[in-house]
Amino acid sequence: MSAIRFDDVWKEYGDHIVLERVTMEVEPRAFIALVGPSGCGKTTLLRMLLGEEQPSRGQILVDGKPLLAEPDADRGVVFQRYSVFPHLTVLQNVMLGREFRDAKFSARLFGAARRAAAADEAMKLLAEVGLAGQESKYPSALSGGMQQRLALAQAIMRGPKILLLDEPFGALDPGIRADIHVLMKRLWNETHLTVVMVTHDLSEAFGLATRVIALERSRNRPEERERYGATVSRDLEIFPRRRAELRSSVQPAPAGTTRSGKEHQPGRPGALVLKEQP
Repeated sequence: MSAIRFDDVWKEYGDHIVLERVTMEVEPRAFIALVGPSGCGKTTLLRMLLGEEQPSRGQILVDGKPLLAEPDADRGVVFQRYSVFPHLTVLQNVMLGREFRDAKFSARLFGAARRAAAADEAMKLLAEVGLAGQESKYPSALSGGMQQRLALAQAIMRGPKILLLDEPFGALDPGIRADIHVLMKRLWNETHLTVVMVTHDLSEAFGLATRVIALERSRNRPEERERYGATVSRDLEIFPRRRAELRSSVQPAPAGTTRSGKEHQPGRPGALVLKEQP
């Protein structure tokens, strides 16, 4: 589990300001959905979390420490276009996640016992994401939904603390997308991942996330777009928290209260808490 803090983060490209004054905290095991109009910096924010981009001003902290400049095993990522290797089989793709984590320089596990253990874990993970029996196939023989399941398995195999999702389900058909949403909820419930997802789909954001954060430009006229960046305009906390759905042995809250201890208001099971940014 990892806590993330954005401390007055700005991102500029020359005279073009993409993001400004982004300050927010993401608690451990949160599932954050970043929404907003195209070009408002959602993917840029995700790329800074991954380490592919650096803040122009401010800093990003993970567990109280500055974020490492290079992507590491603590951060997994799944893109909209399936981030799998076409020349490797399904099993090899998933095992590669472990090889990247445990053998950074060679990207290969040496020793029969280590490889056997990694293969066994990969097989179990493939079964969990619904790809049992597909181990020897290549990605080109899989459907789009199956390739995205493979990309999720590959990312999770690395054992990340933070999982970054860049519109990972946008190219899927509605039926397949619904199945992937169920899978994503289960994987998040059964792990200790902190998830940050970029999406244009509000129903997806509210259906999966524990918080929905909107990025918008406060000044959006054509002559202002270069000199004024986007910032957090809305921070919606989903109620009740989905972490209450964990399968672990969590004690039930007393009748009439939420897990935070606050009194529950009857007739408002889906209420939202709106936090305006200053």
